[in-house]
Amino acid sequence: MSSFLTRFLIRPVFAVILLVLQSHAWASGVTVTHAMGDTDISDSTRVVTLYQGATDSALALGVQPVGVVESWAQQPVYDYLNNRLGDEVTYVGLETQPNLEVIARLQPDVIIGAKARHEKIYGQLSQIAPTVLAENVYDFKRTLELTAEATGRTEKGDELWQAWQARTQAFRDHLSAEQQQWPLTASILNVRADHLRLYLEDSFPGAVLKDIGFEFPLSEQASWGMKLKTKEALPTVNADVFFILFDGDDAAVQQNYDAWRLHPLWNVLKAPRAGQVHEVDRITWLLSGGILGANLMLDQLSAIYERAPAN
Repeated sequence: MSSFLTRFLIRPVFAVILLVLQSHAWASGVTVTHAMGDTDISDSTRVVTLYQGATDSALALGVQPVGVVESWAQQPVYDYLNNRLGDEVTYVGLETQPNLEVIARLQPDVIIGAKARHEKIYGQLSQIAPTVLAENVYDFKRTLELTAEATGRTEKGDELWQAWQARTQAFRDHLSAEQQQWPLTASILNVRADHLRLYLEDSFPGAVLKDIGFEFPLSEQASWGMKLKTKEALPTVNADVFFILFDGDDAAVQQNYDAWRLHPLWNVLKAPRAGQVHEVDRITWLLSGGILGANLMLDQLSAIYERAPAN
């Protein structure tokens, strides 16, 4: 038999053997390191996700959770996930107060939560099923990585992350070529009925913008952000571009926004003077928390900066 024919026949056989070995490796269980330590997982057929980013990431990975927490708006699930989530899913309460009895009845193989939300009930969750916790709810890269590890989809997780990196690199190249200066500083402003909230890099939208290459005011402040209650605080949000998120569509929120943007201090800031104030979708930018939401953010940014979104 020729050496060419030997290679032709052996390679497919080797590939099949490798797949079998990988499946046996997962069947024998994996150990996942997470915010609370190490957890052994022997199966991931039935998954419960306890925060929005984990639900987003599970669906991106092709996993259909048997239980998820309710969304913060557009209840019980965000519109952008509605077509991805199966009809048989069970809602297990809010992120901040999941129903342990309902979770136990689902007989999950693995539970995915966040230390910032579920540290106090970690022991109870672990009695129901192997439980892994991300450190926080805003680090969408870690959420994707942890969800992939806990569900045996690390290869798919790597694929999703590489695709994200390719998109962000292409977008950075576009911005650096089109903008007079790059990187741009950005302020993410959430308009509430009685104040503004400035989100920094230790938030979901901040983490996404940082990954793209944007910089932030108050960059030395390691926090999710800050509340602004007086107009005199406006200079602290000074940046090249403002992204505005409205906390609902009621009249009080709009009236408060009008009061801020009509103040004399607003009009001396860089973004308003340059006409770089953009209203964006709160669900995508603030509440989604996962790799699918991050890609939707990039779609919206691509539209703002007139670049066709790439898959």
